[in-house]
Amino acid sequence: MTVLVIGASSQVGRFLLPRLDALECDWIGLSRQAPADDPRWLRGHLPDAMPTLPPVTAILSSGPLDGLAYWLTGTRLEGTPHIIATSSMSAETKRDSDVPTERELSLRLRDAETKLIATCASRGMPWTLFRPTLVYGAGMDKSISPIVHAAQRRRVFPLPAARGQRQPVHADDIAAAFVAALVTARARGKTFPIGGGERLSAAEMFRRARRSAGVFTLPVPLPRAALALAGLAYPGLIGPLRRLDSDLIADNSELEAILGIHPRPFRPDPATWAVRV
Repeated sequence: MTVLVIGASSQVGRFLLPRLDALECDWIGLSRQAPADDPRWLRGHLPDAMPTLPPVTAILSSGPLDGLAYWLTGTRLEGTPHIIATSSMSAETKRDSDVPTERELSLRLRDAETKLIATCASRGMPWTLFRPTLVYGAGMDKSISPIVHAAQRRRVFPLPAARGQRQPVHADDIAAAFVAALVTARARGKTFPIGGGERLSAAEMFRRARRSAGVFTLPVPLPRAALALAGLAYPGLIGPLRRLDSDLIADNSELEAILGIHPRPFRPDPATWAVRV
């Protein structure tokens, strides 16, 4: 079995490659920053800078779903590889957002899912999609890691008042789900939400992130009045600030029943925020 890993240097890809090695599965890694001295890697990116590919059994992509869907539509692959890819829970949670750009993101994700599924169906290619919640674990996410990294530099950690539930999922648990989907026939033709192994308030998520920063930081509570002022001063924060009191969670029941994947709870340590190279 030979698989193509698109986004092999992404936060999910960095955990996925060792799991494929443990499975004794041959892989080809695709990345913008492909190592020049490893013949298993190809340099490229979705959708319009893809190299010529050899025949593969499956394509595992943690890259942009719309780019994958667009590329698949215009590309004829040899055989019928199993397409396994990540979308995002934002496809649903941002569907009715007050922020136009977030509604556009939700629509783009749902359109990409529809296009990918239709392309696979027309060519007899099996597919599996994952919709993760907030992803962490390789110091590369754009949600929690930037806050932790800034706090490590400034020794100040903001703690916003936030009642919404969160379910952060470790990138390695998504990688485990990819491998399980690769070897489980019942995963084909399924879309799996995937969240972490526990649900906690957003406020508690930030408190745990602070405790795991590895350096002392001064906790700075941010009451709702301060958050409202921040939204006025920085319009780009309006969407994230409004979601602090909304639940952003996933139902893992099918993930657990079909794939046997039980994601870990949110118990980060300092190594969680170190960018893996």
